[in-house]
Amino acid sequence: MAAAGSKGKALISVSDKTNLDALAKGLAELGYEIVSTGGSATAIEKAGVAVKRVEELTGFPEMLDGRVKTLHPGVHGGILARRDLPEHMSAIAEHSITPIDIVVVNLYPFRQTVTAANAPSYEVAVENIDIGGPAMIRAAAKNHEHVTVVVDPADYSQLLVQLGGGADAADALAFRKRCAWKAFQHCATYDSTVAEWLWGAVGEGPAPELSVPMKLAQGLRYGENPHQAAAFYTDASLAEHGKGGVATSVQHHGKEMSYNNYLDADAAYSAACDFAEPTCVIVKHTNPCGVASRDDLLEAYRLAVIADPISAFGGIVAFNRPVDADLAREIREFRSPTDGETRMFYEIVIAPGYTPEGLEVLKGKSKTLRILEAAPRAPSGRSLRQVAAGWLQQEADSLQPQGIEFTCVSEKQPTPQQLEDLKFAWLCVKHVKSNAITVAKGGKLLGMGSGQPNRVKSVQIALEKAGEEVKGSVLASDAFFPFSWNDSVEIACQAGVGAIVHPGGSVRDADAIECCNKYGVALLTTGVRHFKH
Repeated sequence: MAAAGSKGKALISVSDKTNLDALAKGLAELGYEIVSTGGSATAIEKAGVAVKRVEELTGFPEMLDGRVKTLHPGVHGGILARRDLPEHMSAIAEHSITPIDIVVVNLYPFRQTVTAANAPSYEVAVENIDIGGPAMIRAAAKNHEHVTVVVDPADYSQLLVQLGGGADAADALAFRKRCAWKAFQHCATYDSTVAEWLWGAVGEGPAPELSVPMKLAQGLRYGENPHQAAAFYTDASLAEHGKGGVATSVQHHGKEMSYNNYLDADAAYSAACDFAEPTCVIVKHTNPCGVASRDDLLEAYRLAVIADPISAFGGIVAFNRPVDADLAREIREFRSPTDGETRMFYEIVIAPGYTPEGLEVLKGKSKTLRILEAAPRAPSGRSLRQVAAGWLQQEADSLQPQGIEFTCVSEKQPTPQQLEDLKFAWLCVKHVKSNAITVAKGGKLLGMGSGQPNRVKSVQIALEKAGEEVKGSVLASDAFFPFSWNDSVEIACQAGVGAIVHPGGSVRDADAIECCNKYGVALLTTGVRHFKH
């Protein structure tokens, strides 16, 4: 039975003992009898609060090395009994079971265990799968009309306010309902993590069922357009642990991020991090409009802007090396090549780091400039994309030039410099929306054509942007050329392109070879397509 004069009974069993002493003292001061397990009970005792161990409630000791502690009618009967049903209350009374009014439980640290630097053995991981905890949480959440369940230490203070009479009955019920939702979500995330780990240990191929736990990082003002509600979530799955990228970036300065900002920043940083050399990538509407690689990152930035200064204005600037004070000053003061006067405006600058002086200098560019710092993240891991009533899963396009074979199929052989430029253009084109064409020379993007329904138009746009610099440049195509004569290949050859790379595989590949031979242009194939939709 509950102690005489007790307001009720609170059961506490937590792995995360944050603020446990304050909670226990608060409950005791409000007149609640505390029942607890193992290390939680010991911690409560050390805080100077009276506590009854769960063995006294159940009449059974902990069993099976702690696997069985709370799986007992003395616990679950007390949690699940409906106070508004006389038959429930008489049933638990018949067995000397008293109601449990508050359940404070969080679970074994399974995620922390399996993501530790020293990976645990399979057996150790299994022992960290909580059983009794989820059972108590779910039971209390189901009976939220009468029982309050708390799984997050951040809710302890609000719990004490509610119990102390700080809310009316309607507000108290609303609090219990919200806690119940949080409890079920807590268990769902936990179970998703366990299932993901176990499939990784024993499964092959795509899992027959898949749950991806996500945590709300930020409510957004709107989505792609002002009339669309939106939010940003981080991926809490094991597959994303420690991987870096935009989702885990730190914002040092500027306006809050928007839906489109996240998409553009991810596209820019993913492209920048795909290069091994110091590189600057400028993106507009998820397409790279400027890319340059140089030992001097400041020079790479200048060349990336010059590639298409009109598109770069209002874009996202990404670097794969830290930004120092000199580079920051150049970003802050650089004038548009179109008129030599207008300071370049950007929505975001993102890099793997900043020197202290560099960060302060960059903050002086604009109050609104978003400055992000993110751990490097080249394309890698699982990619999920939503379609109506479904999801598509694929591996990220992580192929690098050194991972494929560039085969020359023309009479003309590429020079060593052209081959390096072809690899650069090929790495650029994988980040451009299909149909995608890139024109490059000397480690810098000269022009790109993106998103056109036909490849000819993408070629024309890329050549137009390259301008006079197209002479002696190289061209990369994300997919094969279906036609060549009086089409994409011949247009490129006539414009002065010196070498072309495409996947090959068309029934008309011979036409492309003959066309390049006629104009003395080197033609290479990779056998690898880079569609990006």
